[in-house]
Amino acid sequence: MLELTYNWGVDHYDLGNGFGHIAIEVDDVYQAVEEIRARGSKIIREAGPMNAGTAIIVFVEDPDGYQIGLLGPRG
Repeated sequence: MLELTYNWGVDHYDLGNGFGHIAIEVDDVYQAVEEIRARGSKIIREAGPMNAGTAIIVFVEDPDGYQIGLLGPRG
């Protein structure tokens, strides 16, 4: 699954800021974050429930500084 987000209040984009973040569903968020951490990647938000629900999410940073969200399976 790929989640596309909309940046409210933005009327133009410069190269590199054309989206807020990308989120991808994974089978096990906690296992994925440990594998990512073991490879030396930066964890921006630790795995846990989203503010408005029970979905589990973690945010990591790619080498260019973009945020990537990993979401647990949705029931």
